[in-house]
Amino acid sequence: MLELTDYKSFPASMKGLVLAIGNFDGVHLGHRAVLQHALDLALKRELNSGVMFFAPHPRQYFSPDTPLFMLTSRAQKLAQFRGLGLEVSLQLKFDADLAQMEAEDFVKTILVDALGVSHVVIGYDFFFGRARGGNPQVMSELGEKFGFGVSVMKAEGLSGSAEAKQPDAGGLIYSSTLVRDALEEGQVKRAALILGRNWQVEGVVTSGAGRGEGLGFPTANITMPPGCHLHHGIYAGFVHFEGARYKAAAYYGKRPSFDNDQPVLEVFLLDYQGNLYDKEIAVEFVDFIREDMKFSNSAELVAQMDIDCKQVEDVLRGQ
Repeated sequence: MLELTDYKSFPASMKGLVLAIGNFDGVHLGHRAVLQHALDLALKRELNSGVMFFAPHPRQYFSPDTPLFMLTSRAQKLAQFRGLGLEVSLQLKFDADLAQMEAEDFVKTILVDALGVSHVVIGYDFFFGRARGGNPQVMSELGEKFGFGVSVMKAEGLSGSAEAKQPDAGGLIYSSTLVRDALEEGQVKRAALILGRNWQVEGVVTSGAGRGEGLGFPTANITMPPGCHLHHGIYAGFVHFEGARYKAAAYYGKRPSFDNDQPVLEVFLLDYQGNLYDKEIAVEFVDFIREDMKFSNSAELVAQMDIDCKQVEDVLRGQ
């Protein structure tokens, strides 16, 4: 996949493409419907397929002092696009110039003149242009004016699907907000139903206080992204690195038994021994085990950690 960050240097060989446009944070199943439609149209018409997204997220631009709980890093988002088979991605910098661009100017300058789109695919809730002046109807009208097709994808959700019969589903429309809400409540299985996969975070392992090793449970520590509101507690999951996958008990919280400071992610690998410092790993969240707790002494903590690890083994057995 060709990865671009400047629409002004868009290659002539890629012009005439079918383009999906959105923020795509999380690349959940609703997003995938938009992206898949673009892919299908491109294949049918023998055209190139592409995706346009924005960074920073518009909400981060307009509210810089309120960190947004981002579900995917840029690298994770691109990996999802690549996995779907998209041929080009264009990351637009969301800055003052783009924020002040009128809807028609956005379409004329970027989509028509720079990219020469033949067809655009957007979601039912896509807004663009200054003061959100553009919406799906406006995009359709501008498509007619400038000679490109527009597909507006309807809301996708769990209602009426097989997944809706599951107690965690709730029969709701797929959205990044619902994923964030689920993670804030510790409902990682519900988040997975919306994402179409287990939620993951990636990062480089940093050195910690070494308490876990002293207790017999050495952990890999990762700095979570700003704005993360993952529910505090113990999770069952997997750690991925260097092409391998290991069962893991993950803790996210303020360590109330010790410093009760900023939240941290600490991961204990059940089936791995070795030093992970400075290695880049991905932590996959499969299920919630228990709430965060404060212990009066180390013996109580170690006893509970033994119980936690057994529960994690039970949850992950066969996966």
